[in-house]
Amino acid sequence: MTREEIFAMIQAHLVDELEVDPARIDDSTNFRVDLEADSLDLYTLVQELEDSFGVTMTDEQAAKIATVGQAVDFVLGSMAQTVAHEPSEP
Repeated sequence: MTREEIFAMIQAHLVDELEVDPARIDDSTNFRVDLEADSLDLYTLVQELEDSFGVTMTDEQAAKIATVGQAVDFVLGSMAQTVAHEPSEP
């Protein structure tokens, strides 16, 4: 999955959940400041990321993610670690 595909999925989730214009969302968009997301909105986003991409995010990791770009990078990094730890086929 590419960075652009992950961004598009996160953007679509935010547009649906927060009812914002997709043009307002780019890598530097801050969830709380720019989109006025509250704690419940952010919790829902974390659940969406975990369900959609098969990643696991601790509360500490989630607290460090402030922008859309950071969320995309987290998913990419988590997916890369998962692939690196999968046993290779004989």
